[in-house]
Amino acid sequence: MKSLSYITVLSLLALTIPLAIASDPSPLQDFCVGVNTPASGVFVNGKFCKDPRTVSADDFFSSVLNRPGNVNNAVGSNVTTVNVNNLGGLNTLGISLVRIDYAPNGQNPPHTHPRATEILVVQQGTLLVGFVSSNQDGNRLFAKTLNAGDVFVFPEGLIHFQFNLGRTPAVAIAALSSQNAGVITIANTVFGSNPAIDPNVLARAFQMDANVIRDLQNRF
Repeated sequence: MKSLSYITVLSLLALTIPLAIASDPSPLQDFCVGVNTPASGVFVNGKFCKDPRTVSADDFFSSVLNRPGNVNNAVGSNVTTVNVNNLGGLNTLGISLVRIDYAPNGQNPPHTHPRATEILVVQQGTLLVGFVSSNQDGNRLFAKTLNAGDVFVFPEGLIHFQFNLGRTPAVAIAALSSQNAGVITIANTVFGSNPAIDPNVLARAFQMDANVIRDLQNRF
């Protein structure tokens, strides 16, 4: 019976430990305003931390999401980010925020966040959004048309996108479950890597002519 209990405990630990380490570490103090140089810091908790005695409200404040982003680009969108790199007060808190502006027919192209789940709310316009499940799940597409006030969740690590279906600009706000979620835009990564991936590798992977691959690489 004792050996059975021991095995049960080990099994529970095996199941719960990955969940405990799946997101950003929990803070060990009230706050830890991140700074870029250790000379400016006193405590270490994820990053070098600003001396708590010198912390002010400004360390937890940002107004960058008040301004529309420039959508005059190839994809017709702009992502304005508030994360630990531009708002030190987010350090160790496990959350960040973005504003996404879309031109008519603009899109936030297929991409993934390696370290975060994303929850998005539409503030203005109509968006087609979706994500694709993993190979093991059959690469199923989960898509929905969203209007102002609608919410959609993109699970951590899965490829997802948003597309403005309307003839007017659209705006969305998204929260991510990491202070620094990271982003991998699929087309830029595959066709715009530095140095470039051998076109023959991509030609075989995408079942396309190598010259077409070279043309795509030149675009990125």
